[in-house]
Amino acid sequence: MRLVLSSLVAAVGLFYGLAHAAPVPPASPVSDIRDSGFVYCVNGQVSTFNPQKAGSGLIVDTLADQLYDRLLEVDPYTYRLVPELAERWEVLDNGATYRFYLRSGVAFQSTAWFKPTRPLNADDVVFTFQRIFNRHHPWHNVNGSSFPYFDSLQFADTVESVRKLDNRTVEFRLTRPDASFLWHLATHYASIMSAEYAAALTKTDRQEQLDRQPIGTGPYQLSEYRSGQYIRLQRHPHFWRGQPLMPQVVVDLGSGGTGRLSRLLTGECDVLAWPAASQLSILRDDPRLRLTLRPGMNIAYLAFNTNKAPLNNPAVRHALALAINNERLMQSIYYGTAETAASILPRASWAYDNEAKITEYNPGKARAQLKALGIENLSLQLWVPTSSQAWNPSPLKMAELIQADMAHIGVKVNIMPVEGRFQEARLMDMNHDLTLAGWATDSNDPDSFFRPLLSCAAISSQTNYAHWCNRQFDNVLLKALSSQQLASRIDAYDEAQRILASELPVLPLASSLRLQAYRYDMKGLVLSPFGNASFAGVSREKEEEQKP
Repeated sequence: MRLVLSSLVAAVGLFYGLAHAAPVPPASPVSDIRDSGFVYCVNGQVSTFNPQKAGSGLIVDTLADQLYDRLLEVDPYTYRLVPELAERWEVLDNGATYRFYLRSGVAFQSTAWFKPTRPLNADDVVFTFQRIFNRHHPWHNVNGSSFPYFDSLQFADTVESVRKLDNRTVEFRLTRPDASFLWHLATHYASIMSAEYAAALTKTDRQEQLDRQPIGTGPYQLSEYRSGQYIRLQRHPHFWRGQPLMPQVVVDLGSGGTGRLSRLLTGECDVLAWPAASQLSILRDDPRLRLTLRPGMNIAYLAFNTNKAPLNNPAVRHALALAINNERLMQSIYYGTAETAASILPRASWAYDNEAKITEYNPGKARAQLKALGIENLSLQLWVPTSSQAWNPSPLKMAELIQADMAHIGVKVNIMPVEGRFQEARLMDMNHDLTLAGWATDSNDPDSFFRPLLSCAAISSQTNYAHWCNRQFDNVLLKALSSQQLASRIDAYDEAQRILASELPVLPLASSLRLQAYRYDMKGLVLSPFGNASFAGVSREKEEEQKP
């Protein structure tokens, strides 16, 4: 409980700092955007500008790719690892040592709050990861000691050292081989920070600003932030890939639901992230709009709190799962933009078990099984996020459908909406019975699903909402990481999926397509299965170029 409270206090403090870090005069986010940029409308909140400090959300899915770069990235079309800040890399000691050779001449952003004097070098990479992995590092506890993604992977215990070999070479030594390591460094959680900026903040005793006023090497830099309204990004003129095409981008946070759709139709929004599936017919039929759909590396699921009776009994969890009409969820929530999930892994994953079976819908059988277990007059609290997500466009509506399904077997479900930056802390205080949750990752390695969501370590890192700890399952995951051979890893992950099917700490519900709607004059938008890609190549088509 102390961890939850301290995390919540840190999150609230960081949020307060973000909202008040740099007062700006009132302004309309679209007042000067038409000729010099575009408006990206999304429903979300910002609690930090450092993706390392977030478990999910807008900073990871949208902003990180604009503000920062990583050592590696995942190609959105081939799903392969490709160089980013590292020109090349070597895998040594059967996957226990990794060596990275950095690009030269990569410039950091120059802002009102920091002017860099040098390009990126090995010191920045070492600082970034020592802060995360070394619990004794002077920066580890700044803005709280939580790094949710890497904490769930226990990297503080598995990374033996991060050291600079020369200005352009960095070496990671692990305590054991880890075949997933490169993939984790390709996620937005591994964004590279400036060691020079950190040193300057230390001199003025303002360390907390590192996560509030970002400095990265990405294509856009933070220009203006108004809490709950919008974020203005300005072009990074010395971006190492070449100057971004649009001088600015406004990320509009101010409206949700049908309000965002109407603003897209009127032209106040140029891009609409995560439109509701129920709006697809409107989007498809309007000649002023274009729509992109791609498979997503995401999963929506129902988590059972396995620390509470009677949900600590797998037989009860299986009985409740039989009551949920997944086909109706597909029709009423996703409108053909998702497929029913049989595993916590999306079907696009190379480790997906093709033998996995979708949970049967059989309310009569569910009722009989609960009766046989002596379960009567069961009342459960279902905690539900209020905002739409990449994996679930209508969480509250889905909760109401599940509530109705449970009523058919005599189980009363009370829906408890939770929202914003308090959601994680409230879900981790262990008072809930059920929660609707989900996960999306910008990694194609299955370890990015299994360990953050279901490992024992992920309970304390606040990403395991089921509070489920199974040592056999954890050992199987470690076995999968110990080999560089794909066939061996697939065998281990098949075993892991069989354990999950038997224990059912979470019920997989859907793997959703990623959707993005935009005005007809927008060009160069890339929608990745792993999250939103860089806006550097986005431009607005001139009127004379547009088709009549």
